[in-house]
Amino acid sequence: MNVSATIDKDLVARVVAQQDSAAFGELVRRHQSQVRNFLRRLARDHELADDLAQDAFMHAWDRIHTYTGRGSFIGWLLKVAYTTFLQSKRRSNRYAEILQQLGQQAADTGGGQAGVSDEIGDLDKFLAVLTEEERAVMILSYACGLSHREISDTADLPVGTVKSIIFRGKEKIRESFEINDHQYG
Repeated sequence: MNVSATIDKDLVARVVAQQDSAAFGELVRRHQSQVRNFLRRLARDHELADDLAQDAFMHAWDRIHTYTGRGSFIGWLLKVAYTTFLQSKRRSNRYAEILQQLGQQAADTGGGQAGVSDEIGDLDKFLAVLTEEERAVMILSYACGLSHREISDTADLPVGTVKSIIFRGKEKIRESFEINDHQYG
């Protein structure tokens, strides 16, 4: 076990045993950028991702006693963040369905979206060709550095499926890049 993982486990033990908010604050400080970046790549909306990160840490505080120590703490925390993202997406979809059922149309305010395409980096362009599941698995693997087993635990997928998704995701990105490269070059 590396030093960082040992520190995380010690901090978690303090939070669980003593409801130590300072220890939890240290866990947040240590992992907030990774959680926020993960959610930003998934949501493709920085403000939403920041809100989701805050919600994820609140859920983590409420559920930290469920962390068993099996696997890395960051893997567990990213699973909480991923679940928070999926719940938000479901709520958003339900809200859209209700609006549609009532015959209302969401007005396009134009705010917040102007310039977003200008800010999207190459990585985001590559990730855009992937399905939500592929994007999540690729981010967990390459941006967060999780092992196939940790991704399996985080996303509730068999390890073989994780490997297939990574392979398929890389192929999609490669094909997309080759097509775009030929179009412009």
